[in-house]
Amino acid sequence: MSCEIRLYFKGFRAVVFVSVSDGLRPIFCLRLENVVEPAMAGMGYELVDVQASNGGRLLRLFIDKPGGVTLDDCAAASRHLTRVLAVEGIDYERLEVSSPGLDRPLRKEADFARFAGQKAEVRMRTPDETGRRRFVGVLRGAEAGQVSLELEGRIVRLGLDDIDKAKLIPEL
Repeated sequence: MSCEIRLYFKGFRAVVFVSVSDGLRPIFCLRLENVVEPAMAGMGYELVDVQASNGGRLLRLFIDKPGGVTLDDCAAASRHLTRVLAVEGIDYERLEVSSPGLDRPLRKEADFARFAGQKAEVRMRTPDETGRRRFVGVLRGAEAGQVSLELEGRIVRLGLDDIDKAKLIPEL
């Protein structure tokens, strides 16, 4: 397991990167997900992704719901999260809440199953036996930690734990 440690002396915040099932993510983001996900689920939203930059001073949250997210949804989620983060003692300067967009990131097994039949780009951490790390094809589902992707007329199975990044490719 590889680790990278970055220390931020303002506020003595330590950010440690560890290898987890959804990629190399800072522990701060994982903690933030644990706080935010139940709050968003209680409002009827799905937490798609969490990003922190500038030493955790800027927090970006991407939410979704069936039928899509409106500006009013983002405003309501932002107001609610401001209170939740204050109660949890999570210090930040700026909070951004938005929809994931047309090129929605895919992180969980349920994401890959939900968007089966849609075109996606998947980038792996390690190359396959042919040296290929980037796959673009049609999602065919996910189960038992394996993502099925149809490309060039054949089905390829990719390990969910080895996926670095995945996103939908919008059909315009």
